[in-house]
Amino acid sequence: MGLEWPLVGRSEELKFVAAALRSDSDARGVVLAGAPGVGKTRLAREMLARVERRGTTVRGAVATASSRMLPLGAFAGLLGDLGQGQGQAQILPRAAEVLLAGAGQDRVIVAVDDAHLLDELSAALVHLLVLRRGATVLLTVRSGEPAPDAITALWKDRQLDRLEVQPLSEAETVALLEAALGGQVDSAAAGQLWTMSRGNVLFLRQLVDGAVDRGAFRLDRGIWRLAEPVPVTAGLAELLAARMGALSDPVRDVVDTLALGEPLGVRLLAELTDAAAVEQAEDSGLIQVEADGRRLQARLAHPLYGEARRGQMGRLRARRLRSRITTALADTGARRADDTLRRAVLMLDSDLQPDPDLLTAAAESSSYLGDLPLARRLAVAAVRAGGGFGAQAIVANATLFVGRPDEADGELAALARLAGTDGELVRATVNRATFLSWILTRPAEAQALLDEVAARVAAAEDRLPLVALRAMIKGQLGQLVEAEQAARTVLDAAEPGPDAVLMACCGLVATLATAGRADEMNPYMARGAEAANHATERAAFRIPLVVTQMTGLRLAGYLDDAGQVAAECREQIKDLPLGAQIGCYLMGETDFARGRVASSVRWLREGRAGIEPFGDVGGWRYVTLIALTRALAVAGDIEAAKLALADLEQHRHPAVTLNDPERILARAWVAAAEGATSQAITLTHDAAAFAAGLGQLAHEVLALHTAVRFGDPTVADRLAALVPQVDGPRAPAAAAHAAALAAADGDALLEAAVALERFGDLLAAADAAAQAAEVLTRAGQRGAGYAAAERARRLSEACDGARTPTLAAAARPLPLTEREREIVTLAARGLSNREIAERLMVSVRTVEGHLYRASTKLGTTNRAEYAGLIGLD
Repeated sequence: MGLEWPLVGRSEELKFVAAALRSDSDARGVVLAGAPGVGKTRLAREMLARVERRGTTVRGAVATASSRMLPLGAFAGLLGDLGQGQGQAQILPRAAEVLLAGAGQDRVIVAVDDAHLLDELSAALVHLLVLRRGATVLLTVRSGEPAPDAITALWKDRQLDRLEVQPLSEAETVALLEAALGGQVDSAAAGQLWTMSRGNVLFLRQLVDGAVDRGAFRLDRGIWRLAEPVPVTAGLAELLAARMGALSDPVRDVVDTLALGEPLGVRLLAELTDAAAVEQAEDSGLIQVEADGRRLQARLAHPLYGEARRGQMGRLRARRLRSRITTALADTGARRADDTLRRAVLMLDSDLQPDPDLLTAAAESSSYLGDLPLARRLAVAAVRAGGGFGAQAIVANATLFVGRPDEADGELAALARLAGTDGELVRATVNRATFLSWILTRPAEAQALLDEVAARVAAAEDRLPLVALRAMIKGQLGQLVEAEQAARTVLDAAEPGPDAVLMACCGLVATLATAGRADEMNPYMARGAEAANHATERAAFRIPLVVTQMTGLRLAGYLDDAGQVAAECREQIKDLPLGAQIGCYLMGETDFARGRVASSVRWLREGRAGIEPFGDVGGWRYVTLIALTRALAVAGDIEAAKLALADLEQHRHPAVTLNDPERILARAWVAAAEGATSQAITLTHDAAAFAAGLGQLAHEVLALHTAVRFGDPTVADRLAALVPQVDGPRAPAAAAHAAALAAADGDALLEAAVALERFGDLLAAADAAAQAAEVLTRAGQRGAGYAAAERARRLSEACDGARTPTLAAAARPLPLTEREREIVTLAARGLSNREIAERLMVSVRTVEGHLYRASTKLGTTNRAEYAGLIGLD
């Protein structure tokens, strides 16, 4: 696949170069300096192409190591034969004359790529052109490389401006990738490619071209994702070898040691290799030394140096070096968690005898960090080395989430066989019940297992983890009373243990979040987070704990807090398997809540594409599809929303029915997007009733307020009754909105819009403002109506042009009743009269009557013309 790589992320640099090349500039040109591959030449070529299109004459040359051996070698192709036996005083003016010949009175730009490689005479020619103002000059040079004095003098004496071309930032790298690939790029993949390339465009192109050609980088559900590790191609390896230069044996030892074990303390690195070689490697730009507290740490100057050296290193040499690094780290007495993890990882592929205690400790650390594939690998090695029950518990738990169900079942059976005490039996049971509930989607069996084992365990304190997991399962099922009772039983116990505390807090926070008690969450968030720091294989449950906190904040209307929680959690988990997809869900939910519809769709599309390999694990696919369906509907992408809804219904997760009210609301938004507003309102009432039946009052508020936004004036009393029971600014704002709509009070609707905007729900505020415009205009207050309509337009634009039924009606006011507009909209979308009747549960004759009256008002019976009148074209 041949990719076209446009110039991206260089707008400021282009402005700088354009200013330096202007005829009225004080400078006589510009020098573009930078590291190899950073994009100097591409930037220069783009600028030269632009000035050539405007009629400027360009004379271009490229300096090379071979041309440097010849006088005027870089310009040989431009100058031809200048004659023999002339001194510099005669040949330089002649060369300048030939170089500028044919331009007449036109301005000439002389461009030299890699000017640091110019021979002395060529450099003197460039210097002469600048001093005599014979031409404007554009040069590229490699930073850190020696250049002829005549060239360096040009920027030192300020004859030429100098611009240090920087590598691309991560955001600029994403923009370049998406321009080259022609589609959205998975954020984790983009981050990995940026980290590997460090924004060096040449390295980036090599990495991406190689990954695409080998199928490692592929299009998946409309998103470019990395399906395999990024390969270092032979071409890239050659580039890196040239960049690194010839390595002496001592310096090679320094580079290879860091390639396997970076970062390392400078003192330790010198002991492992040679102090003089470490200094030489730093002086050569191969390694970097940075302060870390009181220690100096060394690491490779570029991540790809490590990739290149590991690819060239023999297996036996790599194992020997890993053994030496591991032993040296142990001899220093390093006890930090990252040192323990690094020693264990190095030990896996070394010549050392496996240490089961070290491997188990490292597996626990990796499990806490959420890197379950690594935790599994370390724990498997620990089991083989005799690690016993503790190591097998980590193997079993990690396999639940990153292995196949049959593999997980086998590891859980092995764990049960190793259980020798009630405490170990409980720990094994918690793992299996987790598997049953959130992997196999059989929560009833999970609860039955918890009951069975609880009856066999004598001591109440040993049963607490079983009670805690029951609280978490009940919370995710929306059985809030039982969840809270179980959670408090654990949290009120004398010494419940960190795993039990974390699971109990998950259950209780889920209860508080959806019951409308968000103001009570903080103490349990703090206690759960502290427990996670000491938990064993349950440490990963800190992620659903944070997700339910975000849900509670979002439902309550603490939208900035929800956004902050989501962003912080994503930053912590974005590099983990499944963590990247959960992060996309978090960002998509909170962006949508604040009206950032396009951003929400982008995050959720990415999350949906990446989550498929994990199947139904944890219900993350289910909740992502709920959010994606709603976002697509509001974005106006109806066909995509309908496909997402079908996907959602296929992947419902029976262990996370806490989210079912929002699934029903997603259906309502799709119906509303299609124009079936009355059906959408019915669905919002279904969602509200479902939530109320479970005691999920915060979800009930959201559902009823959605009905108000669709134009339903009947729910004001119920929302008013919910205000004192539900924490946060959403409930009172929703109640005020409902009351104003019921009273047809335009001024009160505007006040509701202000209240909604104040806590960040811009899209709901836009709906309230649009309803105010309609009410005020109908009441003859045209000036106030225009002002309200302008407010609705401004808010809608801030929401990326989102489409709701209310905003659509406000954008195209027509002399139709709500029912007439609904039926006309469905007819414009191609539904027959019978299909409309079935959709709205009315008779065909009723549909025909409404269409007749609407056609009379609109002056047309043509259904294609309906689309234009209501804004569907």
